[in-house]
Amino acid sequence: MNFAGDKIVAFPGRKPLQVGFSREELTRILDLYGRMVAAGEWRDYAMDFTRDVAVFAAFRRAAERPQARIEKRPSLRGKQGMWTLYGEHGQVLKRGHELPGVMAPIERRLLKAIDD
Repeated sequence: MNFAGDKIVAFPGRKPLQVGFSREELTRILDLYGRMVAAGEWRDYAMDFTRDVAVFAAFRRAAERPQARIEKRPSLRGKQGMWTLYGEHGQVLKRGHELPGVMAPIERRLLKAIDD
């Protein structure tokens, strides 16, 4: 790795071994998860990190499909955006370049759950 100022830059042509969430991204995701747990919507979560994608999945019960799944795919950064929100049945709910915009449908659901 080369050091450029205070950033660590990978050697040209070398892909990282796995994709992960930055501290800020993970903080934002876990903050939403905590609020959904407090509202009684979610009870468990799982994370998966591979060479191409980082995934955060939230479950109502541990034995079922994730109710929501947030994926980060840096290879799509220049196209439709590296963030994707999937619903319980695998449908794409939102895509985008910024995490807060992609998480907006869950935020709206949380506000509705709190109002009910």
